[in-house]
Amino acid sequence: MAGTPSEPSTGQVPRSSDETSANGAGGPAVDPDEAAIHVDGLAKTFDSGAEAVTAVEDVSFAVEPGEVVGLLGPNGAGKTTMIKSILGLVLPDEGEARVHGTDVHDHPRQAYEHVDAMLEGARNDYWRLTVRENLRYFAAIRGQDPDAVGDRHAALLEHLDLAEKADTAVRDLSRGMKQKVTLASVLAGDVSVAFLDEPTLGLDVESSLKLRRELTRLVDERGLTLVLSSHDMEVIEDVCDRVIIMSEGRVIVDDTVENLLAGFETQGYRITVRGADETTLDDLRERFDLTDIERVDGRVRFEVAADTATFYRLTDAMEAHGLDLAGVETVQPDLAEAFVEMTGGDARGGPGASADRQGWAANAGGEAPRASGPPASDGGEPR
Repeated sequence: MAGTPSEPSTGQVPRSSDETSANGAGGPAVDPDEAAIHVDGLAKTFDSGAEAVTAVEDVSFAVEPGEVVGLLGPNGAGKTTMIKSILGLVLPDEGEARVHGTDVHDHPRQAYEHVDAMLEGARNDYWRLTVRENLRYFAAIRGQDPDAVGDRHAALLEHLDLAEKADTAVRDLSRGMKQKVTLASVLAGDVSVAFLDEPTLGLDVESSLKLRRELTRLVDERGLTLVLSSHDMEVIEDVCDRVIIMSEGRVIVDDTVENLLAGFETQGYRITVRGADETTLDDLRERFDLTDIERVDGRVRFEVAADTATFYRLTDAMEAHGLDLAGVETVQPDLAEAFVEMTGGDARGGPGASADRQGWAANAGGEAPRASGPPASDGGEPR
């Protein structure tokens, strides 16, 4: 019969953090001095006593140079606290974080020399400055000569469709354009490690696709290491080599995107039939897990989750009802489905807490991070 399914795949179960090596992908452990990012036993609890909330608990992982890692988890999973701990914005209670072998809390200036971050929800740029001035400003506070990286800035502005707005004040741009300015500011510097929190927030479909291509280009050309936190599963699936899933402050899965999808693949089919009336559909619904039923040009199309044995029982039932099978397609799982199955949550999630990139980037010299930013007359608030 056309469209008959093959035997179900026996994909690997995604590895939990206890089952993986330091790089989370089953390979040899990454040396702390060779890893772009190395986190060991990180823990953070806010408040104390009955009010205590454990945000991060015994988190360990490593990211190799040039690797792109997606960070997933429902709201409150500890993602933002973990990122802030690596960036020095939060002081962990236990554990250590290293960037290129340097402890971020013992030697912050050295550790953050080639690190930048975009934190979701924060005012990441100065709105009274133009797009080009923002790029030059952030290069300057990193000790770089803005003129020396001018070609890099021009290329980024072109690739992110910002060239025509280069001399426009950021406050006059749309939300999506502001988001792209922030990305350009982060990626324009001479950085080897970047943290991007919800980078596609506010972007339309076309802009999101261009962003994915630009991130892939920068990783390939510059060996950029990325940690990408997003609720946009398509971005994670397209760009990332590996996924870390957090829940209740702990890492519950650390594995490649390929293994994660294979491990949670459920056999599903999209079936199209002719001659199905409501009585027949009611009978099939009672006996099988039919979803997404729709009528198209005199045919009925539905999806069903089934193993091979159940599939053949369904085809027998359809034959008994005298239905004419018009087509069968295999339905592939996506990362959102795997995420929901792992966490029991909603893949869409929502915005989390954030911090000010300007205050962090300009203050990587060892002092406690401070709020900073333009005055209220700039249309912004202290950050």
